[in-house]
Amino acid sequence: MRQLIAGNWKMNGESASLAEVEALACWAASSAPPADILICPPHTLVARAVVIANGRIGIGGQDCHPDKSGAFTGDISAEMLQDAGASAVIVGHSERRQYHGETDALVASKARAAWRAGLVAVICLGETEDQRLAGQAFRIVADQVAASVPQDAIGMTTAIAYEPVWAIGTGRTPAAQDITEMHAHIRECLGSVRRQLRVLYGGSVKPDNARQILDLPNVDGALVGGASLRALDFQTIVSVARPGS
Repeated sequence: MRQLIAGNWKMNGESASLAEVEALACWAASSAPPADILICPPHTLVARAVVIANGRIGIGGQDCHPDKSGAFTGDISAEMLQDAGASAVIVGHSERRQYHGETDALVASKARAAWRAGLVAVICLGETEDQRLAGQAFRIVADQVAASVPQDAIGMTTAIAYEPVWAIGTGRTPAAQDITEMHAHIRECLGSVRRQLRVLYGGSVKPDNARQILDLPNVDGALVGGASLRALDFQTIVSVARPGS
């Protein structure tokens, strides 16, 4: 399975940041990277990033509304992202769940909206530090898989991003054994039909730890935060991906 390295710019980036997209796209075109590449900039940059990327790397959104259109001030639909040229969208990121009160059911509806528009849904899930310390991490993640990932998800339209909330932006990463065990657990929870989905790891992925993470069993790529804002750092991460078919 070919790994996917996705970059989530979050609420970072203005017009000048498109130079990083250009640098990454030029590198990808000339280097035959071992993994698929996706950059998810702010919605204000999606259309321009698509033009600059010119098919050399994928461009996605960071969120979408479940409905096609309506009186939802400030929201963006999956169809709008597709119209801007996006090929994927992140749904259910822990920051959306925490700061916007998004439920598993809402995340699942956003994943279906992505499919409706022809986008790949990158569905995020993961436990908090308190939940892990209380020994609840596997149950929490199993519940999120059951309620956030629609039963008819397939590999062509869906990827999972496991992001332990306590590792996002903190510089802390779980032990290799913890990542391996959780990814195996997620695969088991997905069942036979959905087991073909790529399961990415996210949470303080950087150039200096990317190889160790991407070499682990059942890790099918990474969802990268801060390190995706700089083309050189992101290139380094992509370069150490495990080659796949």
